[in-house]
Amino acid sequence: MEYRELGKTGMRISRLGFGGIPIQRIDAEGTKSLIRKLMEAGVNYIDTARGYTVSEEYLGYALEGVRDKFILATKGRGLTREAMEADVATSLRNLRTDYIDLYQFHNPSMENLEKITAPGGALEALQAAKAAGTVRHIGLTAHSAEVFEKALTLDWVETVMFPYNIVENQGAALMEKCVEKGIGFICMKPLAGGAIDDATLALRYIVQNPAVTVVIPGMAEPKELEQNLAAVSNTAPLSDAELAKIQALRDSLGTQFCRRCNYCAPCTVGIQIPQLFVLEGYLTRYGLADWAKGRYPTEGKASDCVECGACESRCPYHLPIRDMMKRVAREFEG
Repeated sequence: MEYRELGKTGMRISRLGFGGIPIQRIDAEGTKSLIRKLMEAGVNYIDTARGYTVSEEYLGYALEGVRDKFILATKGRGLTREAMEADVATSLRNLRTDYIDLYQFHNPSMENLEKITAPGGALEALQAAKAAGTVRHIGLTAHSAEVFEKALTLDWVETVMFPYNIVENQGAALMEKCVEKGIGFICMKPLAGGAIDDATLALRYIVQNPAVTVVIPGMAEPKELEQNLAAVSNTAPLSDAELAKIQALRDSLGTQFCRRCNYCAPCTVGIQIPQLFVLEGYLTRYGLADWAKGRYPTEGKASDCVECGACESRCPYHLPIRDMMKRVAREFEG
């Protein structure tokens, strides 16, 4: 297993990390078994979040007795100091630990980032927790390149998590800046939310980029771990056949795949367009139908689209967003 420094945190982490979303589909005992296999394989980085329903709780149970073998990262969405204090307290309780190695602001918008950093904002809570030792490092996750770019100007940001994969490379230049600034880059969505079927090729592509500190595919079964280990261990240059397949994937997904760049915003009726496509991915690709439907909005839903076409005029990938909204409405609203 290759290990790297996670930016300026000083923590040495495995190049392959563990994404904790899919364990919602298994149970606590299955999670415990999987964690033991991670430990045997040398995977020492675990990612979860307050929003992943039972993920923190399952991991807390699974990590009893082996907590010190892992770098543990989670995330919270609290915007105020009080809300984030509550998030951290809940995470500590769920994870059955007295410290969290990395606590991340979970995908804030530019507006919410201002709230987080304002007086009385959530940053105060994490900085106080860091001073107390219950949180050791602070990071941020994003789907928006604008938020990613802003994060690089904030001196308290030690890590950034952002999508990077065969069909999503809008953050590539910013990833290079992470290296320059000593900010750890955590690669999420390595399979583009499940749109890429060939996990081996997807991970091979990602680890070719030295700006990626760690990649965190979601895993729920030992066979997925074995496959992912083999992929990241193969550091040979991509073959001509692999490069051809990568281009074919881009060609096939590029015209119908939302990269969550957010250039389509703002919607004239307030629909969070990229977020609905994210939920659709969880519904159709991750097999998390209940989780996705439970987060589907009651206001700003796909059927609220008035088909004005403003979003399509701004989309750099020329997606047929109006038709895609109709598909989401059918899937979530019947």
